[in-house]
Amino acid sequence: MSTVEDRIVAYTPVHADAWKRLNTDWLVEGGFVLEAKDHLTLDDPEGQILSRGGHIFFAERDGVSVGCCGLIAMADGGLEVTKMTVRPEARGGGLSLRLLEACEATARDACAHRLYLETSSTLGPALALYARFGFVHLPPQPTPYARADVWMEKRL
Repeated sequence: MSTVEDRIVAYTPVHADAWKRLNTDWLVEGGFVLEAKDHLTLDDPEGQILSRGGHIFFAERDGVSVGCCGLIAMADGGLEVTKMTVRPEARGGGLSLRLLEACEATARDACAHRLYLETSSTLGPALALYARFGFVHLPPQPTPYARADVWMEKRL
């Protein structure tokens, strides 16, 4: 009897292809068009996220990347949760929660005052997860994404 090993790891350059593939897949699966901001972030995670004070985490199952989530440093000292996904076959096992926990721990270590996110009202399971994790709804905010119609934050 084999056991599955799930773990959360920080981005390294070997994750670049998985970052782009995982995020492209969930956007297409959700019926979304890849927008200009998506292309920037997916094509250059090191330049667009990491070099600007952000972080990227991967959920790995038996050494294979099955999920990911980024944190973008915000001008107000908060961190924006972005590009969070778990492959359909790996959903339901708590990996999304573990990715959010990694984001929150990193934000607290950085003394960030909040986690922020923008999402779509069509992503019901994600919205439920965010609410369970303590995110609350905000009024509409400026956004580069046509698909974003829900704004949330979790004060730390």
